Amino acid sequence: MGSIFFTSAALVQWLEAINTADPQQGTRRFRVLSFEPHRIDWWVCGVLLVGTLFFNVTTFQALQAGLDANEYDKLVWRPDAAGCICFLVSGYLAYAEVCGNAFWTRRRGLDWKIAAWNLVGCVAFGIAAIASYWVPSHGSVIDLAADNAFTAFGGLCFLVGSLMMLPEAAAASEAASA
Repeated sequence: MGSIFFTSAALVQWLEAINTADPQQGTRRFRVLSFEPHRIDWWVCGVLLVGTLFFNVTTFQALQAGLDANEYDKLVWRPDAAGCICFLVSGYLAYAEVCGNAFWTRRRGLDWKIAAWNLVGCVAFGIAAIASYWVPSHGSVIDLAADNAFTAFGGLCFLVGSLMMLPEAAAASEAASA
């Protein structure tokens, strides 16, 4: 169920990004697909959506495999490597867009904090993916705990970044109404 919510959230972000009205063109009709490779938000949201689809495919495959309890814990909760790569690319692109350059910025406002929390979450998911490939070959409880801990930490980072978007949205709403 969580993978469906995760992909639904990425789909909503994708739709928001591609349906943002261009002030020069006025309003547009609702679109589900677009090809705008010159826009970094198009890349960020598109790559993120593809990453969530990778996660869904591996989650559903693991659920259909008829696993015992131990195999189930290892395979269903294993972050997909391709999905993690997509998350890292998407998180880095969003961070670079907010920073205005490739690595760092001196301006550390709320938008920077949101992008940084999300990027840390992407890195944590990547570590969990690496740990999940280590777990089946060695199978120790400590390895499995590390995999689950980094997955949970990555999710927590995404939650913190999302919650930080609430005051950002409120500030944008106030500025628009003023």
